[in-house]
Amino acid sequence: MNQRRISKRISMELPVEISWKSRSGGEKQAIGKTDNISGSGLFIEIPVRLQRATSVTIKVVLPRGGAQGSLELLCEGRVVRWNQRGKVQGLGAVIDSYELRPVSQPTARRKRPAKVSA
Repeated sequence: MNQRRISKRISMELPVEISWKSRSGGEKQAIGKTDNISGSGLFIEIPVRLQRATSVTIKVVLPRGGAQGSLELLCEGRVVRWNQRGKVQGLGAVIDSYELRPVSQPTARRKRPAKVSA
């Protein structure tokens, strides 16, 4: 198979959240992990088989050290292939656009005031 790539792939295992619309228009979501990533696409190990050309939103959390915390890579793209090698299955997706931003912090839970007994 002749593979033409624009960018060099880097093997990297990072958590991924992927979302897409079903044929009926409902929102679907799955969790997986990256196998490799490049400037123009990525391969995601995921337990769901999506059809070629399916539009997807992909969220990858990139770890960062120090006080600055993690970054989130939010991509809009589309499925270009499906692979299964033994027990590993996943999809290749091309990245059409992306945004790199700080991971949003979860909303802190407010504590209830302690009861005061008289």
